[in-house]
Amino acid sequence: MGYLLFGAFFVLMLIGVPIGLAIGLSALIVFISMGIPLQMVPQTLLEGNNSFALVAVPFFVLAGDILAKGGISERIVSFAEAALGRIRGGLSVVSVLASMFIAAISGSGAATTAAVGASLLPDMKAKGYDVADSAALIASAGTIGVVIPPSVPMVLYAVIAGESVAKLFVGGFIPGTMMGLGLIAWALYKARVRDYPKGSSFPVREVWRKFLESFWGLLTPVIILGGIFSGIFTPSEAAAVAVVYSVFVAVFIYRGLDFKKFYRLVIGSGVTSALIMFIIATAKLFGWGLAFYQIPQAVASALLGITGNVPVLVYLVIGVIILLAGMFMETASALIILTPIFIPAVTGVGGNLLHFGVVLTIGLAIGMATPPVAIDIYVASAITGLPMGKIARPILPMVCVLIVVFFLVMYIPDIALVLPRIFMGKV
Repeated sequence: MGYLLFGAFFVLMLIGVPIGLAIGLSALIVFISMGIPLQMVPQTLLEGNNSFALVAVPFFVLAGDILAKGGISERIVSFAEAALGRIRGGLSVVSVLASMFIAAISGSGAATTAAVGASLLPDMKAKGYDVADSAALIASAGTIGVVIPPSVPMVLYAVIAGESVAKLFVGGFIPGTMMGLGLIAWALYKARVRDYPKGSSFPVREVWRKFLESFWGLLTPVIILGGIFSGIFTPSEAAAVAVVYSVFVAVFIYRGLDFKKFYRLVIGSGVTSALIMFIIATAKLFGWGLAFYQIPQAVASALLGITGNVPVLVYLVIGVIILLAGMFMETASALIILTPIFIPAVTGVGGNLLHFGVVLTIGLAIGMATPPVAIDIYVASAITGLPMGKIARPILPMVCVLIVVFFLVMYIPDIALVLPRIFMGKV
């Protein structure tokens, strides 16, 4: 049954069936072939979305869209450019730092790439930066969007693995920062090699003015994450607060959002959220088939047998599979499928599921910037008009930097666990 389940899934994927339908249909084929009552199908689908934590998904998606289209991200990027753009290759550094900060609001890699790319790429081109290289840097920095909290994939993992969303969010801070610092180091190296120009030196008064303009946007992650970590509201409530606050700032302070634009954003984020929730529902059906035939346990036994139950080797095999899955599958789909498969293997070698959730998120996030299925590269390509191939070539060394961080976090669990231990006790 395991071969039938996965065989049907990959065949459906290869012939172009959308991922949500491929997941559900492969599970349905197994149900029919085993004579399982089909009444189980709608019940299991509904059960897949029956979690309060999933309320956060549509709200974080909408908050990210408002951030990108409501004038908030432009002011944050403008302030970062005024403060740091004077150094050689300063706009490259600004693009990464802005991505890190916007990641703390949007929870989406694509939204982060779109917000930073639309704001900075035209300016970088005008000042002599290589367009393909700059687009690749912004696309790779977009991966930080789902690692630094809030993070939609972390919400999904928490629901599947029964972990705390808040603890996962806290655990993503240091790894996300490490990803950003690694890309900044690469950007500074490339700036020296390509002899990028130094930016204009803004007077202190102008930097202060830019800071005041961006203040309300900069306050957004403080309110959202501060509220979660202090216990004032849950991550799901924080997502709703993020939308309300973003709308208030975009409409009444920055005046970058009118009713028509807001209506389009709601419709667009609703479609995106519906697709995610449909994938979650069908994945529940797929997961039922996995659990019924004890496929995760079989995978765990095989992994432990091949690697001799050595944690270093088990994590190496799992890490390679995660990176490959991220290259060929959409992040949410891969996470939903891989989580129940790998949890028995991780627990079998004494692994921490909170740590594994951060590792899994980072590995699949890297797939957002790794062809062939690389949503961040598609976004950067749409902004610049460059073909995907021209951006994919310079992005490879940046992906290698991210992979180094991925394995560091994998083999040094305290990188992800130290902050949850400090702020939230036992993990």
